[in-house]
Amino acid sequence: MILRQILRLSSLFHSAVSVHVRRNLGLSAIVFNKTKELDPVQKLFLDKIREYNTKSKQAGGPADAGPDFQKDMNESLARLQRAYGEGDLTKFPEFKFEEPKFEETPK
Repeated sequence: MILRQILRLSSLFHSAVSVHVRRNLGLSAIVFNKTKELDPVQKLFLDKIREYNTKSKQAGGPADAGPDFQKDMNESLARLQRAYGEGDLTKFPEFKFEEPKFEETPK
């Protein structure tokens, strides 16, 4: 009887430990991959993303966008303002939530 309980507890312990080991092994593989050199395709992709990010920061908006893009954007914004009313459509709306006022009822 005691032997069965010990074996059952040991199997539970074994399964719990194996789950933790698998998780930690998976995380350590990701960490070690970041320290190694990237795949050439991944490196090229990351370089292009970083290049576009610096260009867009310098331009103050979308990089390499010509006058056609700006014209289409202005037309779209005008159409949306006609449909949904006035306001700056390029900014995220601000929401104000007020706490509800509850009244206490006497007992």
